Amino acid sequence: MRDTTKQRPTTRMQDTIATYKVATYDKNAGYDKVATYDKNAGYDKNAGYDKVATYDKNAGYDNKTGTQDLTRSCLSYNAEVSAVLGVDLGTTNSACAVRANKETRMVPNSLGARTTPSMISYTRDATFMVGEKARRQAVANPENTFYGIKHVIGRRFDDVEGFLSKVTYKASKAPDGGVAIVCPMLDTTFLPQQLSSKVVGELGSDYTAFFNKDPTSVVITVPAYFDDAQRNATKDAGRIAELDVLRIINEPTAAALAYGFDKSQNARIFVFDAGGGTFDVSLLEAGDGVFEVLKTGGDPSLGGDDIDDAITDWLVEGFRENHGFDLREESRTLQRLKEAAEKAKLELSASSQAKINLPFIVTRRGKPLHLSTTLSRDTLDELLKGLIERFREPTLQVLQEVSISPQEIDHVILAGGTTRIPALQELVATELGQEPITGINPDEVVAVGAAIQGEIITGDSSDIVLIDVTSLSLGLETLGGIHTKLIPRNTSLPTSKTEMFSTAADNQDAVEIVVLQGEREFAADCKPLGTFKLSGIQPAPRGMPQITVSFTIDVDGILTVRATEGSSGTTNELEIKDSTKRSDDDIRRMIEEANAFADQDQEKKELVTLKIDAEATIYEAQAKLREGNGEAYDEETTNRIQDAIQALQAALNRSDPETIKNCSQALRQLIAQASS
Repeated sequence: MRDTTKQRPTTRMQDTIATYKVATYDKNAGYDKVATYDKNAGYDKNAGYDKVATYDKNAGYDNKTGTQDLTRSCLSYNAEVSAVLGVDLGTTNSACAVRANKETRMVPNSLGARTTPSMISYTRDATFMVGEKARRQAVANPENTFYGIKHVIGRRFDDVEGFLSKVTYKASKAPDGGVAIVCPMLDTTFLPQQLSSKVVGELGSDYTAFFNKDPTSVVITVPAYFDDAQRNATKDAGRIAELDVLRIINEPTAAALAYGFDKSQNARIFVFDAGGGTFDVSLLEAGDGVFEVLKTGGDPSLGGDDIDDAITDWLVEGFRENHGFDLREESRTLQRLKEAAEKAKLELSASSQAKINLPFIVTRRGKPLHLSTTLSRDTLDELLKGLIERFREPTLQVLQEVSISPQEIDHVILAGGTTRIPALQELVATELGQEPITGINPDEVVAVGAAIQGEIITGDSSDIVLIDVTSLSLGLETLGGIHTKLIPRNTSLPTSKTEMFSTAADNQDAVEIVVLQGEREFAADCKPLGTFKLSGIQPAPRGMPQITVSFTIDVDGILTVRATEGSSGTTNELEIKDSTKRSDDDIRRMIEEANAFADQDQEKKELVTLKIDAEATIYEAQAKLREGNGEAYDEETTNRIQDAIQALQAALNRSDPETIKNCSQALRQLIAQASS
């Protein structure tokens, strides 16, 4: 119920709102994953959880090789092949899988490969190429060949300038602050989602060519760290490809789904997902048909590309020492180096050394120069020491934050081609104390999980429930610049949270809702996601209007904020017209800062809260003095209250917590005695 004796408005001046809490509704409160979900109840439209049939993890499993045959021809099963694509839209490579007869099949491309390079190239006749064909254009046509789009999709130009300075194509800042990728061949620019749509469309064409039928919809995977802007932009890529995007699913979650742990098991699963451009670690719990993400972490700017760059730098430095020339000065040469570095990386996953030969790498003073060297695995391990530590830190942090030891983990899953690096496999085995499961190709496991998720959504399965979590806390700014959190970090999705607030000034007719993401106690230290105003509030004393603010996050992690004022019925909600205005959050940094400044922030928050309470007490006292035309109390009582108000105001000016507390208490006692 509403506390009418102690009002605590907590916002900035007249255009903000106060934390005047009346009731709290938490959709996930009391969640019992055993009792709440009846496997025979079917799909719960209100909660958004699908009931699906048990996935047979042994389907297509080859006991001799320890791998699953996911590419056997499905042509004889066309009628049963799902029209829902499971797409792993990767930074370096992408993959597509579908479900057929309760088994998962990888969709091969026109070359018969299970993965397709996430590259797009435009040629002189205005046609475009995708995949390996585009990759072959990278050396001869570097300015019109685009890669690493996942690094920039849904992000602000200022946030990705470092990455864009390393690629062979050009990009500029769009008028809205986003990224505009320049295509000189067509004399135009593209949004990242437009280019990504070409990759999704190519995977759809591969499906059509293989199964002789058209896909209708798609489930696309993204890193767990992707924010709303990046998820929305990825969704747009699927829509531009003329597919119905059923859901955006986190890559680690998809990897866990791919292995289809038996619904009767109760197991903790650690997913180590190292792709070309992002690194995610997730701790999941499986049991009673539920996959619940307990914790996520990682680094959104770490992956196999960084290993390629380390090898490329080694090649450049070696060539400079021998020939006195920096190969980075030639864009076409740089692309050849990157390809050679990636090839050497792959070779060293299975061999102890890799030979690198690049004849006619550059011409100096009319003389061709060649690059020929050998990279050993030991040398590579030395080159990667710093990067390995960057992989190690989030891995340990996830366990520390949930107070779980490696011995309490039942299974470890590897996802992403970068996990083939022996040094990373050694890291996983050492820190987690067990060898990871290797039944499914790590390049394919995420796409396999996406296909299974597509089957879940379309209702072709009945026993698996999938729950994701928020990566950072979500809240709004209230009086004093405080970050009032509504949805804590690691809350299971989908979720909805509603709280009641009020005005911070008399006759305030509008409030400004500032939505925040982060772990710090003050708005200035968090990331603003968006702002909107709620106008048309009926004039009333401060603290009287009842403003309901609800935060709703769907299964894709998309946030909707809605505000409603009770007496007038006026309502408004957050609408983000240009999602690129919201930059990607460096989650790891924000969490580390929150931990480092926890004591300092708490001390500051306590002082601000004391001041807010004191100002509310002064407001109440002044209102009492105005009652009865200023004659509510006798002269002596009035003077004592006025003196107490002045003393409290002086304490506020000095910002002395103890004095503020004592003066506030004294003033409240005077008011209580005078009113009795």
